[in-house]
Amino acid sequence: MTEPTFQPRTTVEQVEESTDLAPKFGPNGLMPCITSDAQSGEVLMLGWMNDEAFRLTITTGEAHYFSRTRQTVWHKGATSGLVQKLVEARIDDDQDALWIKVAVTGSGASCHVGYRSCFYRSVPFGAAAGKPLEFREPQKTFDPKLVYGDAPNPTLL
Repeated sequence: MTEPTFQPRTTVEQVEESTDLAPKFGPNGLMPCITSDAQSGEVLMLGWMNDEAFRLTITTGEAHYFSRTRQTVWHKGATSGLVQKLVEARIDDDQDALWIKVAVTGSGASCHVGYRSCFYRSVPFGAAAGKPLEFREPQKTFDPKLVYGDAPNPTLL
């Protein structure tokens, strides 16, 4: 596998109009990554990538993210078996955000809570503002306790 080369950012034109891959990671060293299902287009999750996670994703063809909770790079699906196989990767105009399209192995779920998508609830707005969140996925795809066992939950209070 060839290691991807990230180019230095030299001009606005180079960043916006050239074929150079010149990603810009934020002050915390991270870049947001929207992940969607390659077939349906459904948004599965928003993750974060640092330089290492982005390089691993490009090199292996499988999604890697940076866990802000654990402060480490993780291979999506390494524990659950729900690996996100890269179908397409796009970078935005100023190269500071990613959008990846994936095919998820196993049940197709991507949420550690057990739902297919991390965006399984909707927020009422307008005349419905203030009402409770509404579940958009009727049931979980898998039981997180069976899949993750005693692994610590990444959700922080």
